[in-house]
Amino acid sequence: MKAAVLASPQPIETQPLAIVELPIPRPSSGGVLLRVLACGVCRTDLHIVEGELPVVSQNIIPGHQIVGEVVDGASPEFPIGSRVGVSWIGGVDGNCSYCLNGLENLCDHPTFTGYSVNGGYAEYAVARRDFVFPLPAELDDLHAAPLLCAGIIGFRSLRMAGVQQGEKVGLFGFGSSAHLAVPVLRSWGCSIYVATRGESHRALAAELGVDWMGSEKERPPVQLDRAVTFAPSGDVVVSALASLRKGGIVAINAIHLDRIPEFDYDTLLWGERQIRSVANMTRQDAKDFLETAARINLKPRVTTFSLSQANEALAALKADRINGSVVVVP
Repeated sequence: MKAAVLASPQPIETQPLAIVELPIPRPSSGGVLLRVLACGVCRTDLHIVEGELPVVSQNIIPGHQIVGEVVDGASPEFPIGSRVGVSWIGGVDGNCSYCLNGLENLCDHPTFTGYSVNGGYAEYAVARRDFVFPLPAELDDLHAAPLLCAGIIGFRSLRMAGVQQGEKVGLFGFGSSAHLAVPVLRSWGCSIYVATRGESHRALAAELGVDWMGSEKERPPVQLDRAVTFAPSGDVVVSALASLRKGGIVAINAIHLDRIPEFDYDTLLWGERQIRSVANMTRQDAKDFLETAARINLKPRVTTFSLSQANEALAALKADRINGSVVVVP
């Protein structure tokens, strides 16, 4: 098979992913072999490729938003030919205190797809059978791929922010995950306020019918009940916090953050405002979100690249040249 392999982290401008020929992997007991139909490109992939996350595995194949067809390791639930999805969490130990208390997203010994084990920037991939998800027929390959991390983690972020029906919700940063949150919030009757630095991103927000959009330096015209930050910038977290009512919550949707600058407690945090990080996702998050996505006919804005263009896909993501989601198609 062909695969995009990262030998060592480098700036994406140096094209660190090498397209190579590798043997098709074999699934272990409890695993499935998938023919990759599409793989979403996530900013976490960029953090891995550029070394902003620690190296945990050598010569890794990135990619953790995999839509695949089962070709080996079938089961009654997933027969040969089944179309399934794979996400960031590729497995958990199942016996740590977090797993035993319904918090598998915080597992002490997790497996991460495309980071600690090989992912979907390839023609074939293996996955644990208990960590693949059946995909509703309503979601085609291209539009399902970005849902498998950007969509799921955005959905969890809304939950961690405590969003309730009809509330005022701010989205700070407007890439793949944020634009997928808009239809979900609309289905909950929420009003949506978007602050983002990219003019094209603001145009997409307007096209999606948000209630207000502005630059990263502008403050929404109302006090927000909830906010989610999607940019890996601590300055954005402070901006979101400054827009909250008393008792509001900011959820940080980022696996990597540059820093959080000093801010004034009395005016920004006091009043029982909260800041929460969002860590990974659970299988229940995935199932709930995919059911929601099918019900509301969620269709991401998608730009496709071939497998041989994996470096270019990540470079376009880094430069904010893409509106919506990026998908690699083998």
